[in-house]
Amino acid sequence: MTVRVAPLRHADVPRCAELEKILFPNEDPWSESAFVSELDWGHFYVGAYVGDQLIGYAGLSVAGAPGDMEASVHNIAVDPAWQRQGVGRVLLRALLSRVDQENAAVFLEVRTDNASAIALYEAHGFTTVGLRRRYYQPSGADAFTMVRPERASLETT
Repeated sequence: MTVRVAPLRHADVPRCAELEKILFPNEDPWSESAFVSELDWGHFYVGAYVGDQLIGYAGLSVAGAPGDMEASVHNIAVDPAWQRQGVGRVLLRALLSRVDQENAAVFLEVRTDNASAIALYEAHGFTTVGLRRRYYQPSGADAFTMVRPERASLETT
């Protein structure tokens, strides 16, 4: 299996919305218009492709002044047929590469019951810094807030 990571395209939006409905049926999955808005705003989004098939996507925003940047992971999603094959790790590393270009700390939220995602994030330097009760709607599931410090901080530890 060769997974290619490339910038997410507007043509991928219908597939992203389809995956949202599959992956997050008890939540409020993102609509096509939400993805279009993210791309139009210029946020950093990548897709994971096998051939021409989009099998996953990930995105984040980066904000702040140079030297004082901060990033927030918006989503990482992988088609269930491709999970547990390293696709999520490849997507996360693409996001972290972008974050490291800005030497920014990066934050994310993850369901407290998503042990595999938490383990992935911890393996990439994230630590839990908070709990957001009833963060996911409409299910009311809790989320951990996790952070990975900027690269300069990682290099001094």
